[in-house]
Amino acid sequence: MANKSKYFKKDYLALGNQVIAMEKLFPSFEVSWKKNTAIWTGNLTPTEISATYTVQVSYSLAMTQPCVKVQSPQLTKRGEENIPHVYPGLKLCLFRPRKKEWSKNMYIAETIIPWTSLWLYYYELWHATGEWLGGGEHFEPIKKRGKINEESVNH
Repeated sequence: MANKSKYFKKDYLALGNQVIAMEKLFPSFEVSWKKNTAIWTGNLTPTEISATYTVQVSYSLAMTQPCVKVQSPQLTKRGEENIPHVYPGLKLCLFRPRKKEWSKNMYIAETIIPWTSLWLYYYELWHATGEWLGGGEHFEPIKKRGKINEESVNH
């Protein structure tokens, strides 16, 4: 007889659980809703001498991963160098999707928010040194039928 629990096992956390975890771990972040998407907005200061960044994290169960953007201060190039580890639209590249470093059964509050703060730390170091010290992979976006396939970009 087949194991019935496999039919009821979720491979994702309910969006409500994500909201509760964010409220517990990052109470200063405000949540708003647009259709079935939770949008958290809050401030992160990577170190005591860092700027304070207002970030926005959008997520719904229909998305393959959360979308993270810095609202202010605006991210800037270093001279003529493009900002490393971002997707088109200045969405932060926080992990390698192909390596499955994040999945829908992980809490955004325990992964995406700390990773965002760490990304901002490396962004500041990159501005100071010209070198991205945060590791990762540097590939150019793959064009697919005239559009950039963001899923294929590893940073």
